[in-house]
Amino acid sequence: MTGIGIIDEIKKTFKEGSMLTRLIYINLGVFIVVKVFDAVFYLLGLGDANFLIEWLAVPADLSQLIYKPWTVFSYMFLHQGFIHMLFNILWLFWLGKIFLEYLTGKQLLNVYLLGGLSGAMLYILSFNVFPVFSDVVPFSYALGASAAVLAIVVATAVYVPNYTIYLMFLGPVKLKYLAMVSIALDVIFLTEGNAGGHIAHVGGAAFGYLYIRQLKQGKDIAKGFGKTLDGFASWVKPKSNLKVSYKRGETDIDYNARKNTDQKTIDQILEKIAKSGYESLSKGEKEILFRQSRNN
Repeated sequence: MTGIGIIDEIKKTFKEGSMLTRLIYINLGVFIVVKVFDAVFYLLGLGDANFLIEWLAVPADLSQLIYKPWTVFSYMFLHQGFIHMLFNILWLFWLGKIFLEYLTGKQLLNVYLLGGLSGAMLYILSFNVFPVFSDVVPFSYALGASAAVLAIVVATAVYVPNYTIYLMFLGPVKLKYLAMVSIALDVIFLTEGNAGGHIAHVGGAAFGYLYIRQLKQGKDIAKGFGKTLDGFASWVKPKSNLKVSYKRGETDIDYNARKNTDQKTIDQILEKIAKSGYESLSKGEKEILFRQSRNN
């Protein structure tokens, strides 16, 4: 298979695949782009492509965030380390498949994005409120899909808490226990390093929990966000040059009115022939008479 064939195949699976497939592809695509830039910069002796990380990772410093507001979304697709990216994609794949057994692809996207957004907000808030982070705020950035993925993990666990999966070395485990352990680990290791990441995870988990609790009560709190996404998608989607026109069908009233008008015209032409002969007719009148004779 040629390189072009592979690209076409990827485009096809992205277009026709589920929302889960698309989210995985975007995460993989961003990771590859970052690594390709790193390789090019390295070969040219320019160091690494840190500018991409700085452009896409979400900063804790509000004075920087105001100039890069898109980072509250872009950071949740950005990974530097392969293992970090791999584990997030595996979690997303496994739990996303279960999520889609009960809910829709649009809901999966909403939970992913809003879970990631909640993680970013809690991270930024914590680093600007708690004194322990005051010295590192100007240099702190968050990146990775973990908060968004944990939102899906917790949302799935709250929706079907007794759903059982089989883990290597552990055997059958219910989703509710898996989610509880994941959150507990983030709290326990908060002081062991990567505090911003652990805080963001908790923010994502909190949204996943809240979303399903509200959904079970008949309220989709992400519905408005989903409509905004749909509006944005329709705005950026290329418009088709194909123009389609629709012709309203003729009603019985319209048909009868037209027939009466045509008959009056024919009667006038026949009266003219009776008085002055066929040769007295104009070219237009002759054509009308000819068409009428063909229709009869």
